[in-house]
Amino acid sequence: MTPPDKSVALVTLGCTRNEVDSEELAGRLLAEGWRLVDDAAEADVAVVNTCGFVEQAKKDSIDALLEASDLKEDGRTQAVVAVGCLAERYGAELAAELPEADAVLGFDSYRDLSTHLRTILGGGHVPSHTPGDRRKLLPLSPVARRGEVAQVATPGFGDEPLGPVPPTGPRVIRARLDGRPWAPLKIASGCDRRCSFCAIPMFRGAFVSRHPDEVLAEARWLAERGVKELFLVSENSTSYGKDLGDLGLLEKLLPELTAVEGIERVRVSYLQPAEIRPGLLAAMAETPGVVPYYDISFQHASEPVLRAMRRFGSREAFLDLVARVRERSPEAGIRCNVIVGFPGETEADVDELGAFLTQARLDVVGVFGYSDEDGTEAETRSDKLPDHVVADRLDRISRLVEELNAQRAEERIGEVVEVLVEQVPDADGDGEVIGRTGFQGPDVDGVTTLRVGPSGPIPQVGQIVSATVVESEGVDLFAVPR
Repeated sequence: MTPPDKSVALVTLGCTRNEVDSEELAGRLLAEGWRLVDDAAEADVAVVNTCGFVEQAKKDSIDALLEASDLKEDGRTQAVVAVGCLAERYGAELAAELPEADAVLGFDSYRDLSTHLRTILGGGHVPSHTPGDRRKLLPLSPVARRGEVAQVATPGFGDEPLGPVPPTGPRVIRARLDGRPWAPLKIASGCDRRCSFCAIPMFRGAFVSRHPDEVLAEARWLAERGVKELFLVSENSTSYGKDLGDLGLLEKLLPELTAVEGIERVRVSYLQPAEIRPGLLAAMAETPGVVPYYDISFQHASEPVLRAMRRFGSREAFLDLVARVRERSPEAGIRCNVIVGFPGETEADVDELGAFLTQARLDVVGVFGYSDEDGTEAETRSDKLPDHVVADRLDRISRLVEELNAQRAEERIGEVVEVLVEQVPDADGDGEVIGRTGFQGPDVDGVTTLRVGPSGPIPQVGQIVSATVVESEGVDLFAVPR
């Protein structure tokens, strides 16, 4: 066991899936006797959970590692360790280019992280991770993976060596690193799709569903710690269950999650449009407690570009899907990300994307300019667009989206919404009451500010308040409690 005076700080970058992974690492380290601290400057070792998704995320991760390394010069910090997607993806190459990091560890090191940290603090050396294509660790057929998945590290699953399940149910290996009333809950890891621009499957591996019993055990664990909203995350939630022999498993899981005592809202994320089934739409719309939030990965709307991306769909098909969502849930919030400047994209393709966004009137759209990702099919294409063309199209679609999203938010004025309170004024009365409606996802989909009168009661964090929207600003809303 680690002496209790040894402390560790976890610095997390990237998406909510990384947040789950960090909380799993925190749970493992606490069980091994480490003391968790919030500030890396107050820790003996800083563990930086990196992101390797796009160029800016990679840069942010490296900057965070360098910033943590600076603490070794005049602070308590003795070591800095890189984990996460960037470390898994580049391993020894990253270690060679970033000698400031004392170790670069991949996903397979998570179970033994405590041992590695003790070795490093003791002056020993831990070899850097050697990357490989993690898709090759499991059989190609999803159903054939069931007998082998326990042998492969899947961060955020709380993986343990094979053994009997305790009578009380699966053990939860996790520790909360914040006091938010919502928490991400990982239901799957990896992806079987082969989008030509995306490297995630190579370093996250083949698609693996987490067993429903484990998901429910962690949901109950989170509820016991004050979580009111579960945010179901994965690389592709619409594939959930296919490797367990039941493609309708998510529809069956949702009512069980909403029935967990203390859980008031369940939010589903990362939906692939080509895999969205009528049964899933029905379950999301008709299960009490599942919020009307649809995070759909459209990526583009022009058929030629989508085919070049190795994806399916078209403007007409996507508009039909949006219409079917709103037919079941008129109040639904729909968000997506799109990529502009993909190799071979024409002005007509950009016009098609703009036409789709204008007609669809989505609540939030993230717009990204294409950039090469190492090892992807798109990286090898010869018809790449000049940087200035990509930048111009990024600006054009971003301005369109900003206007359309603001209009969509303005259309919400007069609606009655249920707001999960996440922030309240401090003891001195500074700050506002801020939360999210059911159709607003965490971090990037806007917030709702509650205008509480001077004599009105101040809600508590975690409380759900019924309110009427009275104003909008961009994608953000302002509402008055009823």
